[in-house]
This record gives sequence, structure tokens and C-alpha cells, in this order.
Amino acid sequence: MSETSKELGLNPSMDDFAAMLEESFSADSPLEGTVVRGRVTAVENDLAIVDVGLKTEGRVPLREFSMPGQPNAISVGDEVEVFLDRIENAMGEAVLSRDKARREESWITLEKNFEADERVEGVIFGRVKGGFTVDLNGATAFLPGSQVDIRPVRDITPLMNTPQPFQILKMDRRRGNIVVSRRAIMEETRAEARNEIVQNLMEGQQVEGVVKNITDYGAFVDLGGVDGLLHVTDIAWRRVNHPSEVLTVGETVRVQVVKINAETQRISLGMKQLESDPWDEVVKRFAINTRVTGRVTNITDYGAFVELENGIEGLVHVSEMSWVKKNVHPGKIVSTSQEVEVMVLEVDAEKRRISLGLKQCMENPWEDFSGKFPIGTKVSGEVKNITEFGLFVGLDDEIDGMVHISDLDWNASGDEALAKYAKGETVEAVVLDVDQEKERVSLGIKQLDGDPFESLGSLRRGDTVTCEVTAITDGGLEVSVGESDAAAFIRRSDLSRDREDQRPERFHVGDKLDAMVTNLDKRDRRVGLSIKALEIAEEKEAVAQYGSTDSGASLGDILGAALKGEDDK
Repeated sequence: MSETSKELGLNPSMDDFAAMLEESFSADSPLEGTVVRGRVTAVENDLAIVDVGLKTEGRVPLREFSMPGQPNAISVGDEVEVFLDRIENAMGEAVLSRDKARREESWITLEKNFEADERVEGVIFGRVKGGFTVDLNGATAFLPGSQVDIRPVRDITPLMNTPQPFQILKMDRRRGNIVVSRRAIMEETRAEARNEIVQNLMEGQQVEGVVKNITDYGAFVDLGGVDGLLHVTDIAWRRVNHPSEVLTVGETVRVQVVKINAETQRISLGMKQLESDPWDEVVKRFAINTRVTGRVTNITDYGAFVELENGIEGLVHVSEMSWVKKNVHPGKIVSTSQEVEVMVLEVDAEKRRISLGLKQCMENPWEDFSGKFPIGTKVSGEVKNITEFGLFVGLDDEIDGMVHISDLDWNASGDEALAKYAKGETVEAVVLDVDQEKERVSLGIKQLDGDPFESLGSLRRGDTVTCEVTAITDGGLEVSVGESDAAAFIRRSDLSRDREDQRPERFHVGDKLDAMVTNLDKRDRRVGLSIKALEIAEEKEAVAQYGSTDSGASLGDILGAALKGEDDK
């Protein structure tokens, strides 16, 4: 008997009985905020009635007794652990929760797993901003979208409501936050599988794989858990511009292991290695100077690639594309996929290079031009271009000839002669030289007229010539020699023996005068003239013929006698 019973005696009142009943309930009454064990007494609709030893029972939703996506397996009589929120609510019922009980149990277990870096099992059951929600046996965790898989997953539906392992990345019990990763598990699993597969592979081994992804530089092939790179240059012996021309995603292909990097575990694959190398017999098949037909596969700034047969390509350099078209982009001469006839110029099997020529299969217009227009032939054409070093004149078959500034005029300087011509003007010229190897035609305009120096004939130093004044300058006179157009210059100091008469302005254009040849250089085309030297020579001749000043005669007398003798003649 309790102390209360003793105090109340043998005849307790109703109040005494109520106090004794309350005492009996409170002796074993569970505490709020703890996990308690109870028994399911009934199942009504979607609620389970649970008795945990309180004055009243509690109601717990059935969904709390099952994992997300799993059927409900609770029945009457089952003992369950629930979380006691409150002993009595406004309705007089106990407030119980199976989710909170499971969460408490899970947190303790998950903390141990997190510390031990162990995997945990969970179920993806919902979507939230930035990721998904995962049930970890009662505890709700966050799965970021980047941690779902190694590669982005477009449809996550097959992964939902399915138990699968996760790795805990972060836990914060105070805030109730748990972050998990599925990707970490897959990477670890993949690494293990990769190591096993890589160890079983050998360079040179032939294996089958599935094309998983195609890029500009190649294709990734799945070899059963490990990916290998099939580079675009190893797909086929022929040129492949893009892997998609040969491969498709999901296609099963047979490849050869070319190289395995043990450190990075990168695997290089090849398809062309399964076929014989067409370059092994390229020297026999494509002899130099033979003509072959091929298809243009690629055009660049420096030429065009021509496929001669499967796996064999040669390059037609831009310089070997046309006899006459220079500095033209290859795309203006040939087009992709065009069938062309080319000549084999050079074969280098070691470097896998074949040099081809397109123009060699066409008639050489330079040979035709040389036959039609031998050296010395007069031609005419339009001035196509004017440069600082001469004129380019258009001739037959798109051939251009060049007139160097030194071949424009016999007498005028290069710049002066060049200024006389305009683009588009038709000019006549003489063929001076045809260089077929260098593909050049040299023309001359001044050669249309005879060389004025040739008309000087047997002119020698000391001879007297008659000149015509063509121009007057401060430094002297510009004159033409004799009947020719050979130009010469008489310096101011050579205009007269007398200093007073050494004035160019006393002469006029068109005046004719006699002068002595003091210098004659046909190579440099220079004629030196001097009136002064002629006067001195004439004086000496007169003195020698008519007397000397030593005999008593004056210079005036001698010159007078010489002049009289000339008049008598």
C-alpha cells in the first residue's frame, strides 16, 4: 500500500480515488519529445491507431509507416516505435509521429556513416529547386542536380522511387540539412571497373565497343565500362572531315587498342589499323609523271587535296594549278567533289605525301606563245597594271608581258617614261625574251625605234658634231647629236672658252651649234660635248697653219688669216 493510501485510511473518497489513478498513470508515463514503443490497435482509412500506454491513443498516417514509393505493410497488433510530440492535444489525443521517430533513428545512424565515410541507401522521391529530395530511411536529404550522374541526365524518372546507394557530402543536425551524392558512388564504381578493364587490355588488342559520343576531333567508344578515344585521323586511311561522316551514336564498332596511358588511364583507339595501309604500295601504283584522275576533297589557301583512291590523297599546290592564273585562291580554279585529272610530280611514302600538278595536264600556253611570237616579234596589248618597276601588258591566252622601266624610252628617265602611260591604254612592244620555266615574257617599247646611239656610227672622241638645242637649264644645254635622237648635255663651263660667254641663256631652243666629242660611252649611253674644247682645238690648228706668235704676228692676225683662208675656200 502506498503512502497516500495509508493517509487516506480505509474509506477513500472519489477525489482520493482520482488522485490514486493519476499517480498510477504518471508512474510509467513516457516523456514528450522522446521515441516510445506502442502497439497498433486498429487501422481506420488511412490512419493507424497506436497505443503507447497513455490515457488516450494516438493517430498516425499510414504513409509514415512505409518508405516513399513502397506499399504500406502495417497491420493490427504490430509493435512500432513512434515519436511522442505531445501527450494530449486539444482533442484529448496523443500526438504521435512515425516519421520523426524514424528521422531520429536515421540521424544517429547517418552520423556514424558520415564519420566512417560509408555509403547509405536512399530513395529519390521528389523534385526541388536545384535538385531532388532523397529519403534516407526517414531522414530527408538534398541531392544536387550536378551530383545525380557523371554526365547530365535529361530524364531522372527511371531513378526515382528506387533504393540505391548514396554518399553523404555534408551534414548539419542543427539546421537539419543533409547533402548526398550519387555521382561520387558512380565515379568510384567506374574507377574500379576502369582499373579492372584497363588491366585486361593490351596495346594492339582488337575489341568491340559502342559509340557513346561524337565530337569534332573524334568519337568516344564505350569498351564495357571504360571509354576510349577514337581520333578522327584514326578512323580511316582516307581523309575524314568529321567523325559523323562515318560513325553514329549507339553504333557498335570494332577497334584496335593503339595506346594505353597507365598514369592517366587514357585509351587511344583506331579503326584504320584493322585495314592494310594503302601507302605501302603507293610508289608502285603512282609513278612520277603519270596522269591519274581523282576527286577534290578539300581546298585550302595553299592548294587543293585530291583523293586518288581510298586512303590516298595528294596535294596540288597553288603554284601547280594554272599556267597563267597567279595569286588566285584555289577555290576559284577547282571546287570540292570535282573530278580532275592531275599529274604525279613527287611521291614521299615515308612522309605520306604526294605532290600533284593540275596545269601539267593542260597545254602550256608559254610554249605556244614562244612558238607564235619569237624574240623580236612586235605585239600589242592592253596595259593591265602599272608598277614602280614597269608596265604589265596583257597578251594572248591571259599571258602578261612586262615592260621594264629601262625599256620604255631611250632618252627619258624611268619615272618620266612611266608617267606617259595609263592603265587600259593599248601599246605596242617588241618581244625581248620568253622564259618558259619562270613563266615570264619580257617586252620592250623603246626597241620599236632604232637605238639612236647606233646612228652615231663611227663617231669617235675628238670628232666635231653639229647639235641642236632641245632644252636650256641653269647648268647648261640639252642637245640632240647630229641627225639622230641621241641626247647629250653640254655643261655651262663648256659653252665657251671665254667666261663671259658661258651663259646658257644666250642660246635658244632649236639653235644649231658645233661641239667636240669629249667622251663617248655607248654602254652607259653617255656623250660628252664641249664647245670650249672645239674653240681651243681650232685655235691650235690655226696657229699651226698660219704662224705663231713667236714670229711677231699677233693672235688676231693669225685668226684673221685663218678666217680669210676659210672664206677663200
